[in-house]
Amino acid sequence: MTKIIKSCIYMFLITCTATIYSQSFSNANEYLDFVGGEQQEITKNMWKYTKALAHSKSDRSINNKRKSLIKTVENAISKIEKANSYDGDEYKNQVLNHLRLNESLLKQDYAKIVDMKEVANQSYDLMEAYMIAQEMADKKMQESQVEYEKNFYAFAAKHNINIIENETDLGKKMQISNKVFKHYNKMYLVYFKVYINEVYLMEALKKNDVSAIQQNANALSQSANEGLEILKSIETYNNDSSIIEATKKTFDFFIEESENNIPKMVDFLILNEDFTTIKNTLEKTPERKRTKEQIDTYNKKVKELNKGVKDYNKINQDLNTKRQNVINSLNATNDNFLAKHIPND
Repeated sequence: MTKIIKSCIYMFLITCTATIYSQSFSNANEYLDFVGGEQQEITKNMWKYTKALAHSKSDRSINNKRKSLIKTVENAISKIEKANSYDGDEYKNQVLNHLRLNESLLKQDYAKIVDMKEVANQSYDLMEAYMIAQEMADKKMQESQVEYEKNFYAFAAKHNINIIENETDLGKKMQISNKVFKHYNKMYLVYFKVYINEVYLMEALKKNDVSAIQQNANALSQSANEGLEILKSIETYNNDSSIIEATKKTFDFFIEESENNIPKMVDFLILNEDFTTIKNTLEKTPERKRTKEQIDTYNKKVKELNKGVKDYNKINQDLNTKRQNVINSLNATNDNFLAKHIPND
């Protein structure tokens, strides 16, 4: 009598192993039961890891989920190795090869990704490298899963076992999460390519480096305008344009800041440099040798500087508030996007 085995097979799943130590199997059904016995434990840990990537802001929590998943896979490998196979070792070795590859990915590739994340915010190249490394690791795991599924169905077919694929629950969730993350990462790279120029601009402002401020303001304006053009061609995910709209508002702020406000701040810094020069020259001139023109020029600059300080501080305060608001709004939109499209149960 043919047995029906329900299987939750999906693209990103680290797959089937055993829950009990079984010494021998009288038929293929028993062996697939054995191989599939640990599936739920592994898929639960895999989903915990995926949920942490989507919902957790704690790098430690994410890494702990990865380590927990590694232990689950290690235990599964040990049980498969110790158990007898059925109808030769071919299928057993195929399963073990799949598990060992995923164990290696989790221990090496994903560990490197954790390290890369720590420095990714330093430059666009580092952020892009970090996301590419993620995609490559995910691709390797997906390719391994495809190979596993082919072997799984081949073994079942060889022994006249029908497999009913269950596309609900974890399998469906994982497929959805992959698509969500792909859209999210694409959008974040578009944003970060512009945002990194804002970071460099803020560093230049802290140093009062007029040349660097002007250079980075120009770069920010250019990249933000280019970013707006890119946003026009990006397709939404499930008709959800929230990230696109929030990113657009952020770019609009960057353009307003760099083209209209930063030049005013630069004018003040130049004024301050001129005042410092006039002040130093006047102080080096003995009082009896100071001319009326020197004193009048100095007094005029004092008035201009006092007004400039007020204007500069107001512009800086307004920019800081607006900047914080648009970035907070974008971050909240990103969080809501992941929460909305990736299940948290």
